Amino acid sequence: MRRTLFYTLCLLGLGCQKLNQSPGDKYTDANYWSTPANANALLNTAYAQMYGSDVFFYNEGISDNCYCGRGDQDGAFSIASGSFDASNGRFESEWSGHYGGIKSCNVLLDNVDRVPNYDTVQKAQLIAQTRFIRAFQYWQLMTWFGDVPLFDHDITLQQSQTIARTPRAQVLAFVMAELSTAQAGLPASWDAADLGRITSGACLALKARVQLYEGNWQAAAALCDSVIATNSYSLVSSYANIFSIANEHNSEVILDEEFVPTQRMYGWTFDLIPISAGARDNALAPTQSLVDDYLMMNGDTITQASSGYDPNNPYINRDPRMTATLVYHLYNWTVPGGASHTIYIKPGSDTSATKGADEYVPNGGFGSSTGYYWRKYFDWTAQPGENSGLDLILIRYGDILLMDAEARNELGQMDATVWNQTIGALRTRAGFTDPNAIQFNAAWTQAQLRSIIRRERRTELALEGLRAFDIRRWKTSEVVMNGTVHGAMYGDPSVDGGYIQAGKRTFNAARDYLWPIPTYERQQNPNLTQNPNY
Repeated sequence: MRRTLFYTLCLLGLGCQKLNQSPGDKYTDANYWSTPANANALLNTAYAQMYGSDVFFYNEGISDNCYCGRGDQDGAFSIASGSFDASNGRFESEWSGHYGGIKSCNVLLDNVDRVPNYDTVQKAQLIAQTRFIRAFQYWQLMTWFGDVPLFDHDITLQQSQTIARTPRAQVLAFVMAELSTAQAGLPASWDAADLGRITSGACLALKARVQLYEGNWQAAAALCDSVIATNSYSLVSSYANIFSIANEHNSEVILDEEFVPTQRMYGWTFDLIPISAGARDNALAPTQSLVDDYLMMNGDTITQASSGYDPNNPYINRDPRMTATLVYHLYNWTVPGGASHTIYIKPGSDTSATKGADEYVPNGGFGSSTGYYWRKYFDWTAQPGENSGLDLILIRYGDILLMDAEARNELGQMDATVWNQTIGALRTRAGFTDPNAIQFNAAWTQAQLRSIIRRERRTELALEGLRAFDIRRWKTSEVVMNGTVHGAMYGDPSVDGGYIQAGKRTFNAARDYLWPIPTYERQQNPNLTQNPNY
């Protein structure tokens, strides 16, 4: 899997890219389906089309976790600021990218029965993987756009120019049915040569996420319990090691996007980590809002009187996951082997050889616009330009525990047993020991627990590309994505308590919970209606 995933197919209008067994010009629709290897090559294409590494990172910029202070990669600035319309390139790339993946799946499913001498079990597994990927693509489309055209076979160009949008509920039903069918045809695990392929556990986990996003709490809780009951997954003992290239395919990974050093890589951290650690600049910076949500080690929020929080020394005695996720002033940047140096971000604080490379510079410089940088997903083995082959995790066991906690609380079923299995387990793994942090309090109301669970979800999963989906399904985007974006306390002391004013955001609740159908797509197909208020 890892050797072949990065190769893709040049055939049947899917786009010309390399294959591990290059077909050149000799293949046609009439002779391509001659070997199982060719069918598997198209499956690898479908895997590669599932999710882009760019949106994995830059979706954080359309949430309150990060601010895109330089450029507009994947619409992270224009969408967050509300300065977009239906012609924005992100909407077109999202639409065409998912439908490109769906086309790969449909072509494969339409033609796989033409392949001779295909082992029955292997063929069934290929079909199941393909159906999962197609369901994943449709789920992404309906999450962003609502009603979208639904078809389960390859369609012609002419048909694509007349097909109408399918009601979202119908797309949802299709997604759930496809995932159940795929689950029945997939193993619980693969051998070493196929690590990274979709499993029956991944089907369960994605069904749980879909149901959670729909607010179907009973179904979500039952599915999470099914994942837990497989005993196939467990929490990694060290939070930071979940994202280490030395610990890929660890016990927490349920579904990931596979990369291979020197062959299939991404270089987005080149614009995320500190300049002194090898970055060229900073385009996407963590916000003060995210930093503020990390608890104190005694389990209190920073606003509680008993927390011990010191605004003049704000990063001391905080949730250890913060240090594993983002970089702040006086951060000790280390890499395996013992090399380390201090990151100086406060203006005028750096007297080292880096000469202020990471310092915050108002309205200029190459550093962070908020006074914070990324640490999570830094690959110390990366090639020049921070080109990395580190896998990106799409679903992990920690998320299953958080989903279970959220669903159980919404059902009024949160108790000490559920807490200890979910939030308590995550906090213990993170390094909390104070009873106030890890023990359940029976006096908490459902509303208080909801706030606790949402905060926990934010800090456990920060910078993993999920926050934008959470604030949209909770309908809190209109609150957290409106107004000034703040950074560390290096701004004008007379304004906003001295916190950096990095920029402004705008979210229109009457419009922005659905993205517009892209202008280009509606020009090609007049039967595509537009979402409200665009």
